[in-house]
Amino acid sequence: MHRKKIYNPNSHESVNARKVFGGDPTGIFELNKIKYQWAYNLWDMMLNNTWFPKEVDLTGDVRDYKQLTPSEKNAYDKALSQLIFMDSLQTNNLIDNVNPYITSPEINLILVRQAFEEALHSQSYAVMVDSISQNSDEIYDMWRQDSTLKGKNDYIASVYEQLATGEPSETDIVKAMFANQILEGIYFYSGFTFFYTLARSGKMLGSAQMIRFIQRDEVTHLLIFQNMINVVKKERPDLFTPELLDEVYEMFEKAVELEVSWGKYITEGNILGLTDGIIEDYIQHLADKRLNAVGLKKLYNKEHPIKWVDNFSSFNDQKTNFFEGNVTNYSKGSLDLDDF
Repeated sequence: MHRKKIYNPNSHESVNARKVFGGDPTGIFELNKIKYQWAYNLWDMMLNNTWFPKEVDLTGDVRDYKQLTPSEKNAYDKALSQLIFMDSLQTNNLIDNVNPYITSPEINLILVRQAFEEALHSQSYAVMVDSISQNSDEIYDMWRQDSTLKGKNDYIASVYEQLATGEPSETDIVKAMFANQILEGIYFYSGFTFFYTLARSGKMLGSAQMIRFIQRDEVTHLLIFQNMINVVKKERPDLFTPELLDEVYEMFEKAVELEVSWGKYITEGNILGLTDGIIEDYIQHLADKRLNAVGLKKLYNKEHPIKWVDNFSSFNDQKTNFFEGNVTNYSKGSLDLDDF
């Protein structure tokens, strides 16, 4: 596999001949000609979802943070540090590792937008750290100092190394799509849940609102990679060998193992509403849901143990705003997954 040319005047690739990767694009965005309509639909959705961290009021969180228990503060700081790492990694990964090999212009478009949103999330975390936490340097250095966090981060980053070094194969590209699905649909979702748990008990409502905006973006990011996987499964079934699928299942199992261990580590059994059993069941449920979305078998068959999280994170129209206690119409960015 070679990186695509950014300008390729010798190409005469038709719209119908476009491919997710391995195509021969001209480098010109002819967006009045679309092969993958789902990608352009997501582009519109992502534009409609535009928001900025300054829209979120964190003044109440400054007071709340001081009143958190030592265990809650520890978990808050560690969860925030993990999210900082993942969005930093993903911003660079999308631009440097993934998009250079994607040859569909409409998919290039949404990957660039995703990278912008990941950078925006990094700014959001910076606002949270500077506004709320009393140990900002420690949070930003935690990826160096905390061996558990570093071990998890090292594994996540290692999955992308095959795209960053040498010439990746087509199979490497597909595995990277699954790695992104895991990052967006398991690691991020798990991290967000801690903030919703605090908000459910009336604490750190501004932080949860910031996370809510971030998760709305992550829903579209997850859909990008799930759709890419499903398209490639149809167009290149030869790549989905038993050997590849074995590796994919191993990736999911490793991700579940890491995330369950991390969740138990940061909560230490001291966060109301997040027992070790709930954490394990929820992560396994997320893995099954992601596997099912791309037509693969479930591994765990676990029911959703904390369904209230879905209501806390929802921006769909006419949902109760748990921060204000009234019904608010979120016409901007309401999302129906069935559209994709």
